Amino acid sequence: MEITPQQLAEQLKSGSDVQIVDVREPAEIAEGMIPGAKHIALGELAGRLSQLDKARPIIAVCRSGRRSAAAADQLSAAGYTAYTVPGGMLDWTAAGFPTA
Repeated sequence: MEITPQQLAEQLKSGSDVQIVDVREPAEIAEGMIPGAKHIALGELAGRLSQLDKARPIIAVCRSGRRSAAAADQLSAAGYTAYTVPGGMLDWTAAGFPTA
């Protein structure tokens, strides 16, 4: 399932209870993350699923959308409700949304 940066920004603005997981590598995180996001690199995701709440939707984000799509597939297969942000952080920052 997909969610656009605009839809995600609206959800965050309205106080939605989603979990944002940034699956980029540590060096990429230095460029900024969506405020409130948790960093779990894609390669570490399977071993860190217990850190995520199955009762809350998860939105996976990466640089451009490819890794987050793989993360969302992995999360869905593990029983989570998961979304990906096509265009990733490139589209998020291009739209002028905040980073932390």
